Amino acid sequence: MIRLSVNVNKVATLRNSRGGREPRVLDAVQVCLDAGVPGITVHPRADARHITTQDVHDIAGVLRGHPSVEFNIEGDPRPDLLALVRDVRPQQCTLVPVLPGEVTSQAGWRSGPQTEALVDVVAALRELGIRVSLFVDPDLEAVRFAASLHGDRVELYTEPFARAFASSPEAGRHSFEIYARAAELAASLGLGVNAGHDLDLDNLHLFRQLPHLEEVSIGHALMSRALFVGLPTVVREYLVVLRAEPEP
Repeated sequence: MIRLSVNVNKVATLRNSRGGREPRVLDAVQVCLDAGVPGITVHPRADARHITTQDVHDIAGVLRGHPSVEFNIEGDPRPDLLALVRDVRPQQCTLVPVLPGEVTSQAGWRSGPQTEALVDVVAALRELGIRVSLFVDPDLEAVRFAASLHGDRVELYTEPFARAFASSPEAGRHSFEIYARAAELAASLGLGVNAGHDLDLDNLHLFRQLPHLEEVSIGHALMSRALFVGLPTVVREYLVVLRAEPEP
């Protein structure tokens, strides 16, 4: 079964907008756990505009009581983020490039001077027993580059697929085939396949058919729907979609 990792960043964003403690990130995590989610994702940014260092430690403490639930920490390989990952020891660390001033992730890793240190970062994290996933575009060269860093998985950046799917079924299917080729290459190079960014209950019916897909990280669409129907309901809706038999 494809694993669902719920990104709880948006809960922290709402909390921070008021400056208090509500809504509590740990309450959201517990609701997700009670609904049967197999993974929790956070992306602690340098400006702490949503998830904070304390949130990460608090979530890690809760998840120690749920050894079957994976903790995934996303972020750029800046020193404080790597120190936090070393301290917390999540099951997975997803390394994501960050552009100054960005609202959310806009692209995956590509070979260049800015990525020369990545191979050492990946090696150091793997030595600690942490699975390393690298955020990449659905581009064959990007997948090959990720394989050269000797990580464990790639996370395919799915916003282009989501936009194509929203425009028309034909465009969505064409985009999906691009992702399928990237996933097949990743698997042939010994990489597991994750995916995330703008996946939702509509486009996930198609995307769940991606070859070798092991995990999806979903936050914005899931939390947006939760405002109207409740977080437990939405988590279960996503789990039903991911557990369904592939469509012909």
